[in-house]
Amino acid sequence: MNITWNAGVYTDHFSFVHRYGEDVLSLLDAAPGSFVVDLGCGNGALTQKLAALGYRVLGIDASSDMLEKARALHPELRFEQGDATQLSLSTPADAIFSNAVFHWIDADKQPRLAAGIAGALVPGGQLVCEFGGYGCAEHVHAALERAFARRGLVYPRTFYFPTIGQYAPILESAGLRITHALLFDRPTPQEGENGLRSWIAMFVKKPFEGMEDALREAIIAEAEAELAGELRQRDGTWIIDYVRIRLRAVRPR
Repeated sequence: MNITWNAGVYTDHFSFVHRYGEDVLSLLDAAPGSFVVDLGCGNGALTQKLAALGYRVLGIDASSDMLEKARALHPELRFEQGDATQLSLSTPADAIFSNAVFHWIDADKQPRLAAGIAGALVPGGQLVCEFGGYGCAEHVHAALERAFARRGLVYPRTFYFPTIGQYAPILESAGLRITHALLFDRPTPQEGENGLRSWIAMFVKKPFEGMEDALREAIIAEAEAELAGELRQRDGTWIIDYVRIRLRAVRPR
């Protein structure tokens, strides 16, 4: 994954990620007792939801900080550190679940991700996932891009937000059969009157790496001023223009 997480801040102030992810669980139709892997489990909130549904679960994440938080919050569950693009399971999974993860993996690594998932599933096993789709948070990224450009800087687009048409062939090339695919808008409220600034600090890290604090603050303040009319509500709440892609795919028997 191309981001480093602050697990404490994420858990305390960005719980909307796993709250929205709970809806994705409805796509799973594995039988109770099935072995389900939560790929990119973060702080384990959805791993726990999977366990509550009666599944045998394993949470996998690349972030040691997130895994430390997951183990502290859910000591009864099993978590392992691992790279989603190098997935290797000692026991094949009946289902692999993933929420808000794939868009953090670079485009050139997506075929390896899909192949690893397909190889880790039993015949008839399923992948259920949701992640950022084409146009996700585009108002924010475009405003930041313009602020960078006005200073002669390049704003790197480090996120992978595909269309269904772009992503479906990747899963199909890995041998998976898609049974559900949806791209949809999901405007997402943020916490507090500094919601946009906090969101940028949590999720838009790489473009600001190595930048002096004063310049970073000036760019963010400029984006806030530009976006206030579009994304800030009358009560001060910021709404980020999320777009999600939701998929279910099956490894043929």
